[in-house]
Amino acid sequence: MAELFEIIMIVSFGISWPMNVVKSYRARTTKGKSLPFLLLIFIGYVAGIISKFVNPVYMAEFSSKWYVLFFYVLNLIMVGTDLCLYYRNYKLDKKAR
Repeated sequence: MAELFEIIMIVSFGISWPMNVVKSYRARTTKGKSLPFLLLIFIGYVAGIISKFVNPVYMAEFSSKWYVLFFYVLNLIMVGTDLCLYYRNYKLDKKAR
């Protein structure tokens, strides 16, 4: 049952991040964005991925539960993309001043 709720959480975030990345790309500004927030989320996903690798129960069942790790990595990539866009938009903000 706990795994089901973890999957719901990861999929919900997985749907939200691409929309956030598109918004960041189109906005071309850092206004309304929080770098500390993005970094904390990024670190959280890294910790979640590490927790899967160091969990012997998960690793023993990896062949049937690989998709959980897949969504963690996919979300990490989305947050990483948003971080890259933050720095691009930061440069654009500086240039516009």
